[in-house]
Amino acid sequence: MFEKLKEILVDELNVSPEDISMDAELVGDLGINSLELADLLLLCEDRFDVIIGDDDVHKLVTVGDVVSFMESSAK
Repeated sequence: MFEKLKEILVDELNVSPEDISMDAELVGDLGINSLELADLLLLCEDRFDVIIGDDDVHKLVTVGDVVSFMESSAK
């Protein structure tokens, strides 16, 4: 799941691969703005067949948070 998410970050949001780690904060460390974050979450919903509710969005601070959410929500 981490590698798939990393691929999305690199290919779709132009994040440098060496900056991506499980502890990297999406906004603070990777420089993702709110529009890019929305795009990332929509891409994750499409590619991983999950639904990210409004209540869950604020919990997704780090790459690891997104990976954990995707793994626990995957159908």
